[in-house]
Amino acid sequence: MAGREKLFSVTIHDCVVETKRGHGKGGQNRNVRDTAVRITHPPSGAVGESQEQRSQLQNKRTAWERLIASGKFRVWLNREIWLRQGLPSPEEEVRKAMAPQNLRVEIKDDRGRWVEGEPQ
Repeated sequence: MAGREKLFSVTIHDCVVETKRGHGKGGQNRNVRDTAVRITHPPSGAVGESQEQRSQLQNKRTAWERLIASGKFRVWLNREIWLRQGLPSPEEEVRKAMAPQNLRVEIKDDRGRWVEGEPQ
């Protein structure tokens, strides 16, 4: 990884962490301890949840792994990297591609063939 520099970091402090009691099997411990964890990353809207493990720490780790593996987070992360490198946003790229000089318009003629023309 030589030659790479860190653009930014995302930590659990950038997220909202909620704990609650898990449901399902698990005995008395499950009924009195808040071991289930939900982590939300507000900028991306991504959520990771876990309640399978017996401890809150294990569930927090699992929820974090699920959050960073989610599609919403991946899309947000790629977009942030793109923008922080000074590259144009995807919307800007689409706007450039859809400029009138880049479009080709075809219409059907009287015989039903496609010919180049102007939109009506």
